[in-house]
Amino acid sequence: MGVLMSKKQSVDKVQKCTAVVSAFQSGIKDRAAVVKQAEGDTEDRDVPTQTSTGDEEKSAEDGKGGETESGSGPSGPSASVNQEAWSRLRDGKGVEPEDLEKSHQLTPPAYVRPKREADDDQPLEVELAKKEQPKSDEMCDVCEVWTADDLYPCRICTRVFHDGCLRELGYLRAEALQEMRDTAHTVTGWSCYYCDNLNLLLTDEEMYSLMETFKQCKIIPESCLVSDELLQYHHFVSKQQFDKDLTDEQEEEVLAQFAALDPDKKGHIEWSDFLYFESLAVLRKFRTENSLVRLLTAKERDAARLVFLGLDLDEDGLITRAECRQAQQSWFNKLMHKMRATAHGRYFLNDFLRESSIYILAARPNSTAMHIRLPL
Repeated sequence: MGVLMSKKQSVDKVQKCTAVVSAFQSGIKDRAAVVKQAEGDTEDRDVPTQTSTGDEEKSAEDGKGGETESGSGPSGPSASVNQEAWSRLRDGKGVEPEDLEKSHQLTPPAYVRPKREADDDQPLEVELAKKEQPKSDEMCDVCEVWTADDLYPCRICTRVFHDGCLRELGYLRAEALQEMRDTAHTVTGWSCYYCDNLNLLLTDEEMYSLMETFKQCKIIPESCLVSDELLQYHHFVSKQQFDKDLTDEQEEEVLAQFAALDPDKKGHIEWSDFLYFESLAVLRKFRTENSLVRLLTAKERDAARLVFLGLDLDEDGLITRAECRQAQQSWFNKLMHKMRATAHGRYFLNDFLRESSIYILAARPNSTAMHIRLPL
């Protein structure tokens, strides 16, 4: 694990570090031992199977009785789970972390939604010749321990993480953890759970507006959507906002959106991808371009500056509109393909950032789904 250092060089912090490292080393072994011991105890007691079955039948009968007393509609437990899902959505916690019953479970961090500042709509001037080059943090954002090469950086912000800490938080599944290990130190990079979740960019007021729309459309949080459900949702939104149904052409656009959100052709779109797409739509509706530029991190501004300079072949500080469109699409394929532009219109860096910021934000998630319609 390397040399452990505390942020304040205090004994308490060192003890905390030791506890975390100990959890990584013995957590899985301890859980396996507990399970095996529990199985052994069960065999020793030799409890008749009928007793357990009887208890289960009795519990089921009690549950049915509770449903009857509560009247028509969703059952008590179902309604409770649904309410918890809405609460997680409101508080920006996303999908409920899996495997919560862990012997060394760490506490997920609290999140406070952002607030609009007084100067939020004012232009933010970014210098073309001055790179910001922000350095990644030295200590894990979860346990505040430094362990050299064992830390994985976020490509959007300056946070770094231990894979063990993320596993203990329960935010990432096994395949997501492996993706982080494979990409975090490459050119492609990896987005941490803060930056990956575009919904966390919404204010309380914006989130309330989105949640009300979901509730009116009977959208169930944390559930997948098929194409008919997405069409029904957009029909409702069109009725609500414009007092008319979708046209045939608009329905085709919705189905094209569905295909972009389902790149693996599974026949449904994941809840997180649908939520991110709708969150970007809210940002586009309520925020100005200047406000969106202020959402970009220093790493994203540096990346945009590098793309701009790559397109500015004559080094006059200007690029064409076609080159700007090309760059906006490049955020999603991670590769820059040179092209000759013939379109009219010229962009300085700050013009480029204002028009491209929504696409830069849309490229944050690790998912391969397309969370925004690309410019033509």
